[in-house]
Amino acid sequence: MPDNNMEALKGKKILVTGGAGFIGSHIVDRLAPDNDVTVLDNLSGGSLEHLAQSRNRIEFIKGDILDKELVRKLVSKAEYIFHLAALVSVIHSLKNPEPYTKVNIEGTINLLEACRTANIKRFIYSSSAAIFGDSQYLPVDENHPLNPKSPYAVSKLAAEKYTLAYFHAYGLPAVALRYFNIYGPRQATSEYANVLSIFLNKFKAQQPVTIYGDGEQTRDLIFVQDAVAANILAASNQKAVGEVFNIATGKGTSVNTLLKIIREVTGWEGQVSYAAARPGEILHSRASIKKAAKAIGFKPEVTLEHGVNLTWDSLK
Repeated sequence: MPDNNMEALKGKKILVTGGAGFIGSHIVDRLAPDNDVTVLDNLSGGSLEHLAQSRNRIEFIKGDILDKELVRKLVSKAEYIFHLAALVSVIHSLKNPEPYTKVNIEGTINLLEACRTANIKRFIYSSSAAIFGDSQYLPVDENHPLNPKSPYAVSKLAAEKYTLAYFHAYGLPAVALRYFNIYGPRQATSEYANVLSIFLNKFKAQQPVTIYGDGEQTRDLIFVQDAVAANILAASNQKAVGEVFNIATGKGTSVNTLLKIIREVTGWEGQVSYAAARPGEILHSRASIKKAAKAIGFKPEVTLEHGVNLTWDSLK
């Protein structure tokens, strides 16, 4: 990514919600050396260990985006907001949907309301490709019909719509980034995590792997540092304001192909079994990233093979 994008943000007051999480902590690491960065995180899904690289350069606030007074106080001091705090599991949302409404929608509204009386130069909302539902055509562009299949996906779509409504109604310089399947170091390893993260951790522990479905379902996998670059571009480019962008590679990879790549990287030859597909999960996913490329110069740089190697090295 060109240096002038980072230069545009140099010395700024930045708030990162969910900054101790997987993606958020990588954004913090990129911004902390040259900016006044505050992280708001309740540590329900994140970890202070993720911030080890930047801990001495930032202000960390253990708190919740549902705390209106705290949110108002922190937003009043910020110029740029990267909003990543959210509950993020499709499977968990099917079992327990109510918290997704409260955290993902109400929490976002709390931030947006606080922005109305603050001097915010950019509000970058982390949305999700889950809002598309099953693909009606490939690659999926930003105009693809929105048909979320889980409470998680509905909550991300609602929060995205609120974010853009505050741009139209109040002039908040907001942008929404629709992440496809981001992977990399620090990613969660629970049953609700990204398939790549689950596989690598199973391989590390020499445990058998279960594939849900026939393994021919596809995912557009993008390395976390490319997602960080997209956030910097969205924050520093005026053409991003009021827009939504797909953040992905534009390449679909089947779970079976991913398994083959991981075997080659790790040398693991353990047991793999197949089980029934899980409800709420999308069958095929591949993005068009032409809009982000044209408007803000987004271009993912890390190949899947290299990204898997980097992620595996971090686990070792």
